[in-house]
Amino acid sequence: MERGWKRWFKRFGVPFLFLGAVTIAVLLVREGLQEKSTPSQAAVTTTAIGGIGTTPAERRRFYRLRAGETLSDVAIRFGVSVDDLLTLNPGIDPTSLTIGQRIRVR
Repeated sequence: MERGWKRWFKRFGVPFLFLGAVTIAVLLVREGLQEKSTPSQAAVTTTAIGGIGTTPAERRRFYRLRAGETLSDVAIRFGVSVDDLLTLNPGIDPTSLTIGQRIRVR
């Protein structure tokens, strides 16, 4: 009977233990990568109309447009003017907005 147990363990147990070890290794590596990829507190250089300035990454904010929204709707929602939105998004065409388009609001 002992021979049958060893055969079963070799056939099913070893691969199961191997997959468990690989899963743990992947989770540990993934956790390590996520810690390294967190945003830092460093300032990000951005180009503004008045020149070049620095804006902390935490203050920059984006919004994805929904169906039927206009720049006026977004401006009201975030308490900014349409002109401010156009300044923050120099390449945007207010007459051809698309659903899901990402625009900067701060």
